[in-house]
Amino acid sequence: MNENMNTSTIRGPLDHEIRDQIISAATEHFSHYGYEKTTVSDLAKAIGFSKAYIYKFFESKQAIGAVICTNRLAMIMEIVDAAIAGAPTASEKLRCLFRSISEAGSDLFFHDRKLYDIAAVASRDQWPSAVAHQVRIRAIIQQILLDGRASGEFERKTPLDEATKAIFLIILPYVNPAQLQYNLDTAPEAAVHLPALILRSLAP
Repeated sequence: MNENMNTSTIRGPLDHEIRDQIISAATEHFSHYGYEKTTVSDLAKAIGFSKAYIYKFFESKQAIGAVICTNRLAMIMEIVDAAIAGAPTASEKLRCLFRSISEAGSDLFFHDRKLYDIAAVASRDQWPSAVAHQVRIRAIIQQILLDGRASGEFERKTPLDEATKAIFLIILPYVNPAQLQYNLDTAPEAAVHLPALILRSLAP
């Protein structure tokens, strides 16, 4: 079922320990059996709760998957934010963005393949968590451009929104989990050559 996630899909207190227990158990279960092949009944049996009890906290399997997806994307963004924070210039921030996001996504693919599938489904079906992730990346790109223009590293003739969108479209195959799985072989080279090309185009 392709539902749009919103706050109504999460039931019960947000900080309820049973809710956290369900998420923890679901994360482990999905990591072994995959998201799409698992039903709420399978999950209930594995956790030891009734299906009806799980529905007290989440209205669907997607609602559970969305929380797990949000957690995993947040881990990726922590890596990206840390990499960018340590970069001394806007140019280096752009290089760090490409490198860290492709490395973090590839690492998730190879070490948590089944959980990666949740992120891929979220991207494919445009879950709010996946959409918010892309919005965050675009905001980072825009801020890097603003920093580069303020420091004189980047040209200022191209409208900011156009430059932001163009760079986002270039990095998208390595941001979107549904696309990254088909670009893993080229990710290391892309993380080097794509920002280099972009930086030449941004030169004043």
